Amino acid sequence: AERAGGKEPCVLLAQQLGEPGRFAYAALCGISLAWLFPEKEQSSFRTGFIEGFVKWLDLPEAVLPAMTAFASGLGGEGTEMFTQILLKDPFLKENPVVITQDLLSFSLRDGYYDARARVLICHITWLLRIPSEELEALEESLLESLKEQKKEESEIAEPSRHFSPTEKPEGSAFLKSELRPSLARWKRLPCTEIPCLTGGLAAPLVAAGAATIIGSAGAAALASTAGIAVMASLFGAAGAGLTGYKMKKRVGAIEEFEFLPLTEGKHLHITIAITGWLCTGKYGSFTASWSSMLQSREQYCLAWESKYLMELGNALDSLLNGFVNMVAQEALKFTVLSGIVTALTWPASLLTVAGVIDNPWGVCLHRSAEVGKHLAHILLSRQQGKRPVTLIGFSLGARVIYFCLHEMAQEKDSQGIIEDVVLLGAPVEGEAKHWKVITKVVSGRIINGYCR
Repeated sequence: AERAGGKEPCVLLAQQLGEPGRFAYAALCGISLAWLFPEKEQSSFRTGFIEGFVKWLDLPEAVLPAMTAFASGLGGEGTEMFTQILLKDPFLKENPVVITQDLLSFSLRDGYYDARARVLICHITWLLRIPSEELEALEESLLESLKEQKKEESEIAEPSRHFSPTEKPEGSAFLKSELRPSLARWKRLPCTEIPCLTGGLAAPLVAAGAATIIGSAGAAALASTAGIAVMASLFGAAGAGLTGYKMKKRVGAIEEFEFLPLTEGKHLHITIAITGWLCTGKYGSFTASWSSMLQSREQYCLAWESKYLMELGNALDSLLNGFVNMVAQEALKFTVLSGIVTALTWPASLLTVAGVIDNPWGVCLHRSAEVGKHLAHILLSRQQGKRPVTLIGFSLGARVIYFCLHEMAQEKDSQGIIEDVVLLGAPVEGEAKHWKVITKVVSGRIINGYCR
C-alpha cells in the first residue's frame, strides 16, 4: 500500500537493506546468540530464533546452514566485521536505531517477550553504538501503540453490537471499521520517516499502531480478539499483572506475600525488588529502600513476613547502636591501637542483645527460603505476563531470590523469564557449584555484591 499524499511506497526493512547488510545482520545475531547463550540447554532457542529470523529478513534458505553454524558458536571472530558491514549500509548509516526497532518487532510478533530476546537486543544495540536509552524509549512507544490500538478496538466493538450482519454502522464507527485493514501498511517501515526515529521516537511509532509489533499477523490480528490477546499475553490475566496477585490463604509457613507497585503504568519489562529487613523509623516500610531505583519503568517490591523482618531489623539496630557506643567509650580509655583491640571484646550486655537476634534471624532464614520458592511458582505461572523480569534484593531479600532461582531451575519452561539478577549481601552458600545451577535460569547477568 502507498502512503497518503502520494509519497513513495512503504517497504519492509528487509527490502531496504542490501543483501550484504541482511546477511551481516543475521550473522551478527547468530554469533551474538552463541556468545550470550552457549549452554547446551539453549540450543533449541538459538536454532529456533535464527531460523525464524532468516525468514523474517527474506534471506534465501541457502544461507540457513551458515546462520545455524554461527548460532552454534562458529565464526565468533567475525563480529566486528559484520558490525561494520551493517553500519556501512546506506539505509542504516544515519539511523542504526531501526535495527533495534526491527529486532523488537520480531521478538514481540507472537505476544511473548522472551528475556533472552531482550538480552540479545541489548547486546546488538551496544554493538551498533546505540545508546541503551533508545531501546527503553522504543519499548515505551511501542507499548503506547498497543494501548491505543486496544482502545480503538474496544470502541469499534461496542457500536458494532447494535447492527445486523448486513447493516453497516454509520459515522466514525463505519470509518474506523473500513479503515482498519489499512493499518496493515504500518507493518512496513516508511523510508521517508525512518530518519525521525532517533530524534523523536514516540510520534511516528504511536502513529504506526501495534501492527508494527505483531509482525506478519499485522492489522488482521489486531482487528480481532487476537489483538487484545497480545496485551493479555504480555501483561498477565486481565491486565492486573502482579498487583492482581495476593495470597488468599496461608501457604506453608508463609503468612504474608504481596506485590506493591513502586511506579505507575506498564512497561515491556519489569523489576521486582525484595527487602531484606525492616526497622522502626525511615526504613519501616517495604518501599522505603527502593525510592531511587532506575532499573525499568515498571517496578514492584515484594511485601513478605513484615512481622518477623521488623523484629530482626530492630534487633540489628539495637546491636549496632550498642556496638557503636561501646567502641566509642572504650577507645577513649586507651591509645588508638590498644583501644581498637579492646573494643573487639564485647561486654556481657551486648552479648545478650546478640542472643536476641538468633530467634528472628533463624525464623527469617527459614521463611525467606519458603518465600523464594513461592515466588518462583508465581513467575513460572506468568502472573506478570510474558515479559522479562529483573530481580534485585539485599540481605534476606537476596536470599529469597537465590531460592527462587534454585526452585525455577528444577522446573520445565523456566528459561526466558528472568533477565538480570542483583544480589547484595546474600546470606547463602558461596561455593561455585551452588551458583552454577541458577545460571541457566538467568538470561542476562547475575551480579553478586558482598564484603569479604
